[in-house]
Amino acid sequence: MRTVRGAVRVAAVAAATAVLLAGCGAGGEDGTNGKDGRNGGQGQDDRGSGGKGAGAPEGPGGAARAGSDTARRRDIPEVGPALRSRIPAATRQVVAVYGAGPDSPQSTVELYEKGADGWARKGSWPAHNGRRGWTVDHHEGDQRSPVGVFALTDAGGVLPDPGARLPYTHSAAFTPPAYWSKNTRHDFDYVVAIDYNRVAGTSPLDPTRPQGQSKGGGVWLHLDHGSGTSACVSVAKSAMAALLRALDPARHPVVVMGDRAHLAG
Repeated sequence: MRTVRGAVRVAAVAAATAVLLAGCGAGGEDGTNGKDGRNGGQGQDDRGSGGKGAGAPEGPGGAARAGSDTARRRDIPEVGPALRSRIPAATRQVVAVYGAGPDSPQSTVELYEKGADGWARKGSWPAHNGRRGWTVDHHEGDQRSPVGVFALTDAGGVLPDPGARLPYTHSAAFTPPAYWSKNTRHDFDYVVAIDYNRVAGTSPLDPTRPQGQSKGGGVWLHLDHGSGTSACVSVAKSAMAALLRALDPARHPVVVMGDRAHLAG
């Protein structure tokens, strides 16, 4: 009986995971149905090589830079009143995703922390977003990342916890399906769930979508494979490890994400 129940549990987890990963990157996270050699950019082996999507810190203008920004700011740069008003008063950490354009998969991720003197930039990394850009009305399969402000409450990945402060689910269930491209095999070594159409406080593997399946889900921060995603935001492995170690639930972290025009609105 115990063996049967265990088999049923494993099958249920596998089915739920397949649904969830399909939301994050059905067809291989680059829209090519898992076929190799077609991303037009860097592959998995290029992570950390200094190219776009690699680990070299980079400012919004494209100039490489290292270390944290000591300048203090009253507000998060380039974030206008519409989205700024949605940042909770208790938030002391913001991951800002600056999309290059409404239809572009290129973006920059920056980490800001708020102290007594204002906001300070703590890191900046090149990134990718949805391969078709951004939308204020995300639906499953549109291949665009949702614009907005979303909490960051849960993390996990194929690899062991690197020292995350957020609750971390370590599980092989994060492994992408075998039919996905080899480029994407390590996309989910580390992930942080973006609280878009999901239940906060649960594992990123939880497939529940409170707004319904059609509104999409499984939107994560995860490792970059050199090209756009289905809706997620991707950065280099070193950047994901740094974010996991920095994001602190006591600081109520959120992500503010969108193309620059929507961010400024």
